[in-house]
Amino acid sequence: MRIEDYAIIGDMQSAALVGRDGSVDWLCLPRFDSPSCFSSLLGDEGNGHWWIGPAGTRRRLSTRRRYRHNTLILETEWDTEGGTVRVTDFMPPRQANPDLVRIVECLTGTVEMATQIRIRFDYGRIVPWVRRSDGLLQAIGGPDSAWLHSPVPLQGGDYAHRATFRMSAGDRLPFVFTWHPSHSPKPQDIDPIAELAETEAIWTEWASQWDPGAETRWHDAVIRSLITLKALTYAPTGGIVAAPTTSLPEDLGGVRNWDYRYCWLRDATMTLDALIYAGYVEEARDWREWLLRAIAGRPQDLQIMYGVAGERRLPEMELPWLEGYEESRPVRIGNAAVDQLQLDVYGEVINCLYVSRASGLPAISRTWAIQRTLMDFLESHWDEPDEGLWEVRGPRRHFVHSKVMAWVAADRSIRQIERFGQTGPADRWRALRERIHSEVMEKGFDADRNTFTQSYGSRELDASLLLIPQTGFLPARDPRVIGTIEAVERELMSEGFVLRYPLAQRNSVDGITGGEGAFLACSFWLAEARAMIGRRHEAVELFERLLSLRNDVGLLAEEYDPRYGRLVGNFPQAFSHVPLIHAAHTLSQPEGAPSRHHAYIG
Repeated sequence: MRIEDYAIIGDMQSAALVGRDGSVDWLCLPRFDSPSCFSSLLGDEGNGHWWIGPAGTRRRLSTRRRYRHNTLILETEWDTEGGTVRVTDFMPPRQANPDLVRIVECLTGTVEMATQIRIRFDYGRIVPWVRRSDGLLQAIGGPDSAWLHSPVPLQGGDYAHRATFRMSAGDRLPFVFTWHPSHSPKPQDIDPIAELAETEAIWTEWASQWDPGAETRWHDAVIRSLITLKALTYAPTGGIVAAPTTSLPEDLGGVRNWDYRYCWLRDATMTLDALIYAGYVEEARDWREWLLRAIAGRPQDLQIMYGVAGERRLPEMELPWLEGYEESRPVRIGNAAVDQLQLDVYGEVINCLYVSRASGLPAISRTWAIQRTLMDFLESHWDEPDEGLWEVRGPRRHFVHSKVMAWVAADRSIRQIERFGQTGPADRWRALRERIHSEVMEKGFDADRNTFTQSYGSRELDASLLLIPQTGFLPARDPRVIGTIEAVERELMSEGFVLRYPLAQRNSVDGITGGEGAFLACSFWLAEARAMIGRRHEAVELFERLLSLRNDVGLLAEEYDPRYGRLVGNFPQAFSHVPLIHAAHTLSQPEGAPSRHHAYIG
């Protein structure tokens, strides 16, 4: 099944991917980054899945699905020769243990249905011991236990459980899958119908807090993106994961397969920026508390990512028993990039703390104290090479984007002093801001070609250069900014979409073999940059082309590969939905209006 054939459901602590065919092929419990109990996404049915659908593929005439209005409740309907049936999938906001609820309803006629479930703990590796208890199925394997409440009798065989059942118009059958630690007592039963109503009310109320204002033109795309970002929030701590999946390939059949089930400071700050702009200040408060806990300690120990509760050790390893999505190996869990130096993260974090204050979040003394220690570290290390925004696994370089974001860190710290009366070495930071700016203009700009470059002394370009006007480093109408945008259009476009940088075959900075698709975030950046320099018609044209890449329920992966006409990379990806929201906002403003970024930094 293609990546875009999946939809996400979740309870703001974990998430499942449900295929168009009615199969749950990915679910990690109890957290986003826990081992999966359904893993066929990265292997086959033998690695665990739970399918419900019409019996016999020949009897299906059409399939359609949607999210119930402004919620994360998925409805899939099949028309068959005998009638129409609907499966409603959702995960109720958690009370004690995580639940996955699947309600089957016959809408018209009579339909023969079927279900099959294979529970496999530890990423498809452990075949659990399954027994019947009080009419339920219990699966136990190591630390994991799961219970399946089925309204129809299931027959075991070949390490799976199956059933076929007939439904007539008006019939409704709820299935409930519940996980709990194997050493704990059996969890209490839930009322799936009541939980459906409560889940719908919670999501509807949350979505109603957004005032779309001038963005009614792209209302549906923006609200779906906001709901997706909320779904990637780990409610107990406020951490925000980059995606709920691991190892969905950036290059089909290749090795660019990474685990994104962690909290990247960069991705999280960009997500918070989008949520704050939409009025969701509570999420900003929770994330700020998560941040202060996660990074507490020496500033030189700051990591680019953490676990959802702030864990620092995220060792990378391979799972050889999983064949990988479309044989894209290796399948990895953990992420070795956790140990990289990425100087741009300091700018992202400090900018987000400034934006949080500007949005009305009250001051906390330890927030400023931690920010000052981050600035102390940056003052001594901003001029070092790093791995940069794209987490390259080649040699460190002086990436221009990293230097620009170091400038942002100094700039926003100064503005904290000027706007909110914080105490700090303002004159020293102003001198630092000027020194960084001067060096970038001297070493990171190619005057002959009128463009900024990926790193000092290089001729390659990088899509992150499109963010220069958005940060306020230079005005959007500056000739050097316009020249950079035009250079990116000439050298980094592939069939109308923007690549991150020249592919590995032509650029040794990457350190990884194989190609990749076009990063969707980069193309959204270009759309916003075009609008900022007055090319609004071209900006809208690109933006709407990007919107057309969303799947049928409005979700985007990390990349789009024009070679295959398919979404690739982890899914759904916060780093794609965030710039969608920002671009929609910029494109919705009157011609000549200041950008959202200038509204914060001006």
